[in-house]
Amino acid sequence: MLRVFWGIAGLLVFSLQHALAEETDPCGATAAMSYLCGPVNAEDLVQVPDTSWILSSSMAPGDGIYLIDSRARTWAPIYTGSAGQIRHDAATFGSCADAPLLENLITHGLHIRAGEGGHSTLYVVGHGGREAIEVFDVDASADQPALTWLGCIPMPNGTAANSVTSLPDGTLLATVLMHPGDTFSDVFSGRLTGAVYRWSPGESSFVLIPGSELPGNNGIEVSADGSEIYVVSTGLQNISVFANTDPIRLLRSTPALDYGPDNIHLTAAGQLITAGPSSSDHRCGELDVENVDLEEYASCPRGSVAATYDPQTLMELQRWSSPADPRFSNATMALIMNGEVWVGTFSGNHIGVFTEDQ
Repeated sequence: MLRVFWGIAGLLVFSLQHALAEETDPCGATAAMSYLCGPVNAEDLVQVPDTSWILSSSMAPGDGIYLIDSRARTWAPIYTGSAGQIRHDAATFGSCADAPLLENLITHGLHIRAGEGGHSTLYVVGHGGREAIEVFDVDASADQPALTWLGCIPMPNGTAANSVTSLPDGTLLATVLMHPGDTFSDVFSGRLTGAVYRWSPGESSFVLIPGSELPGNNGIEVSADGSEIYVVSTGLQNISVFANTDPIRLLRSTPALDYGPDNIHLTAAGQLITAGPSSSDHRCGELDVENVDLEEYASCPRGSVAATYDPQTLMELQRWSSPADPRFSNATMALIMNGEVWVGTFSGNHIGVFTEDQ
């Protein structure tokens, strides 16, 4: 969710042992939600196409990317940075000469595009040693997926991406939540702080798309044909739809939602899906928009909401919700697979799981 969170992540991250091991008791459950314990700050999740595997980001330095077996409820870090996981495509990604160092790498938004022969391309918002979109090949042709780093596209100086998506022609779109000099108080006060950035193959870096500015551009997705761009605004607490034209045009948007939507993706059924913390939990107090304290915000447990929307009408189609639970808060995204709805977070060592028919 929040692009400067890694600066205080050490205050909120637990000391954990990471191992691929079956969990007979996956750290308990509530009436609404069960959990997978262990992955730290699993901010975004994507399904490896045509498999039961999930790839998860980690907004904590040193873990990089997790591989999750959604059926066995097991997990392990998958990217080590070893020589065998590096195959630089200098012709396409010439701006990055070296793979990211695992000890520095902090991963944020994810996007995966299916290819051929069991291969997909994974786009990862990376922080830490550099601000860039890291690109990986995902090989799911064997029993367990394998990652290979291909290259990266740097973000413009002084900017950090939040989320990323791709178009069929290889063009990438990334959001920037806040530009240098902006604050979370600016975001929640409704001031324009972010924008959508575009990169096309052959270009050296991303460029800002004029007209895409919002108070805190957060999650991003595109329609299957690439004609529309869906963007979440943290400050407006809504979803906006832009025409992918030059110049870009705002087509429609939802009213302010009763929760804070974050990442946004398309489901297999072609619906938009997002998730976020409930706005109606008054135990956390009213947010002082002129003096936003991110650490204080993240430390107060809030209920979690996930919902799907019709891309054309933006009407809500289905909703899942869970009351505040100290074990899981700060929801950021939702992923439907195997009759379950997996929910990520930017803070904590749990991943939430709803049943799809809740």
